[in-house]
Amino acid sequence: MMRLGRAGARALRGPLRWGPGGAAPARGAEVLVGASGGESGGIAEILMNRPHARNSLGKVFVNELFSALEHLRFDEKVRVVVFKSEVKGVFCAGADLKEREKMDDAEVGLFVKRLRSLMDEIAALPVPTIAAIDGYALGGGLELALACDLRVAASSAKMGLIETTRGLLPGAGGTQRLPRCVGVGLAKELIFTGRQIDGQQAFSMGLVNHAVPQNDQGDAAYQRALTLAKEILPQAPIAVKMGKLAINRGIEVDIASGMAIEGMCYAQNIPTRDRQEGMAAFREKRPPRFIGK
Repeated sequence: MMRLGRAGARALRGPLRWGPGGAAPARGAEVLVGASGGESGGIAEILMNRPHARNSLGKVFVNELFSALEHLRFDEKVRVVVFKSEVKGVFCAGADLKEREKMDDAEVGLFVKRLRSLMDEIAALPVPTIAAIDGYALGGGLELALACDLRVAASSAKMGLIETTRGLLPGAGGTQRLPRCVGVGLAKELIFTGRQIDGQQAFSMGLVNHAVPQNDQGDAAYQRALTLAKEILPQAPIAVKMGKLAINRGIEVDIASGMAIEGMCYAQNIPTRDRQEGMAAFREKRPPRFIGK
């Protein structure tokens, strides 16, 4: 994977074309893909860059997100994925209503189904994902953040499933992921009212993992998300992936079935070289050097 600093990622004009020869950006793209994490690499960044429409979920934008996810899913060097916005003051403003109003009923149904599939693809990435919410995350934008494993928000960020204020209801996973995150009662209140909350309120109800004061650059949530990603980065990659899989599959079933899922995930981790390295490092009183095998 091409090693890019944050500035390098910003200079790109399209998603990276992964391959042995590096990457060639597509011009005029709305989704950028870069890498962070210094010399060790391993942190991929999906940067949303549709400023004229506040990163709203238009057709091109959605197609490019699908493409970025497809590339990242099979890159074994990627250990954490951070979603952030390159548009100051907004994470993702939700559906592109200008596009939506030109669709007939059948087209709307198909497009919302595609959005639901997009969020499922984000949730199904094998590595941990972090949403860095430095501005507005409304409707589908919050559903995108909910599809990530972890969320970090600036205290001043605004979030909400506001669909009922537009004569709609959440259709890209919001009615399912929000109650699993904050509980049924709070989820119903937020969805029924279409209320917007700030980052600190979101933290108090468990919607985000961390809320941080915004900085002068407007990227406080991204900086905290990057710190969190770097905490994950040194850990055994296969163990982290199996942990994510066990949680995601286990939370949907009864406890006995969940225990069985955990057992299967654990069994896959037993023969790994990283497990042997972890034991050796403990015995030798040194930091482990995990390689993802």
